[in-house]
Amino acid sequence: MKKGMNWLLLLGVVVLAIVPLLLVQDSEFAGADGAAEEAIKEIAPAYEPWFQPLLEPPGGETESLLFAVQAALGAGIVGYAMGLYKGRLDKNKK
Repeated sequence: MKKGMNWLLLLGVVVLAIVPLLLVQDSEFAGADGAAEEAIKEIAPAYEPWFQPLLEPPGGETESLLFAVQAALGAGIVGYAMGLYKGRLDKNKK
């Protein structure tokens, strides 16, 4: 039963990732930073940012890589914490 549930969960994740790409044709999945910048320019064209970035990535690929690394580290930390607490629960049941 547990093995079947894992496969169902994996299938659900895949469906949730693919269905939006199929349903929303000819759309650009951009980040929130670009949308916020466009909204600010539309509302207040004379707005000047308070500061400039300290480090500008050389390209979009590098920015995507850094985001993916950040997401992987976060998922690793959350997974470790969940496993740690699950192990403690199992240990206390014995």
